[in-house]
Amino acid sequence: MYHRMVKNGQGMSSIVSKIFIDTNILVYTLDKNDKSKNERARCVLQKIIDKHYPVISTQVINEFYIVATKKLNADPIIVKNIVHNFKNMEIVHTDLQLIEEAIDISILTQLSFWDSLIIAAAEKANCELIFSEDLHAGQTYRGVLLLNPFETDF
Repeated sequence: MYHRMVKNGQGMSSIVSKIFIDTNILVYTLDKNDKSKNERARCVLQKIIDKHYPVISTQVINEFYIVATKKLNADPIIVKNIVHNFKNMEIVHTDLQLIEEAIDISILTQLSFWDSLIIAAAEKANCELIFSEDLHAGQTYRGVLLLNPFETDF
């Protein structure tokens, strides 16, 4: 797992973890239909950005754009600007090796291919955690713990 020590403003050190952010967390930051999840997603995302090391994948970026523009009817130019700012996160690129890993995970765990691709990307990036509403919270796959930030204090 990836950990590094960083000094905060008071000279104290803390451990920083890599946290993989699933699409649904990013989508809820724009979704005004569920105020509670919107506020929680914004808070969790800000905390990850401020105190940890955020990781996403090209799959997450693609899904985010489609859901934001098609289901939430967000302005594509605004969403493009948000996507542009993802450059400040580590991005795992979906390649043939990652797809093959996801297939293996899917076969072994009986999870969907798309969920398995998230797990494979998080593993590739050496993440400690995946934050997702869709996966089985509390489960560990390939050394990565899945947490639902809407059910867990973070």
